[in-house]
Amino acid sequence: MKKDDIIEIGRTVLTIEGQAVQSLAARLDDSFEAAVNLLASCESRVIVTGLGKSGLVGRKIAATLASCGTPALFIHAADAGHGDLGMISEKDVLIAISYSGETKELLEIVDFAERIGIKMIALTGNARSRLARYSHIVLEAKVEKEAEPTGLIPTASSTVAMAVGDALAVALMRKKGFGEKEFAFYHPRGVLGKKLLKVSSLMHSGRHMPSIQEDADISFVLQEMTEKKLGMTCVVNQKKELLGVITDGDLRRMLQKHGDRFFTKKARECMTPNPLTIKSDDLATKALKKMEDNRVTSLIVQNEKGGIEGIIHLHDLWRTEMF
Repeated sequence: MKKDDIIEIGRTVLTIEGQAVQSLAARLDDSFEAAVNLLASCESRVIVTGLGKSGLVGRKIAATLASCGTPALFIHAADAGHGDLGMISEKDVLIAISYSGETKELLEIVDFAERIGIKMIALTGNARSRLARYSHIVLEAKVEKEAEPTGLIPTASSTVAMAVGDALAVALMRKKGFGEKEFAFYHPRGVLGKKLLKVSSLMHSGRHMPSIQEDADISFVLQEMTEKKLGMTCVVNQKKELLGVITDGDLRRMLQKHGDRFFTKKARECMTPNPLTIKSDDLATKALKKMEDNRVTSLIVQNEKGGIEGIIHLHDLWRTEMF
């Protein structure tokens, strides 16, 4: 087979599958809205089941739902009758996937679900199948043809089923208000989750935050910086309002400039006024960029009223392994 023939086959498959998804998008109707509303109202978990290629698609749909804040698990249709039916409770919602809608093992699960009275969503290419008749909501995912020439291997049909699952997950997360904060919570070790970390989750606050009064002797400044181990300290007035910052570099420069007289100085005489700040709900990536742009190793976290909430240090960002 020539190179051009191979490439043409690939293009044909992608075209057929792309057209199948576009065709389904045009046919999407009120059943989709009903399915999203049912999933949103679920008091327990979403159970996804299927067999063969539909099972693999179902496993992916369950994983996507779970990562988007909807508790979900996959039950293999072949294992259900051997004890896994015990995973299904009355408050669950079942999504059953079968292109033919006549898969024997799947219908056994559907029969069990009907007996215990849980709501069912069918994802099928056959709206007249037994699966469709037994389900409360039918998401019809019929394709004109498979991308494979004989039409025997699920290709376009499995692609469409997976796309419907993604559509459900995205619509559901939007309906439930699942955003960046929630995504980071459920993906603490993922690269995307790390990029969505907020400053508030990494900053030093309370007794861990270095702070000194403006009239404090330099000995107290050194003690505070040594104890808090951040290489800096905030300088505040009697109202605890931020006046400036003192860093290790500031102390070295003052010592070099004033010699022994350095030890007679007060905190306000050593500080750098108007230090760089950031908000607690800003992304950690924004803090990193601000540090890099200004060549500093720490930022003071301030609230809307100007109060000091904490300190975020470059080392805190390194520990996240986001860069």
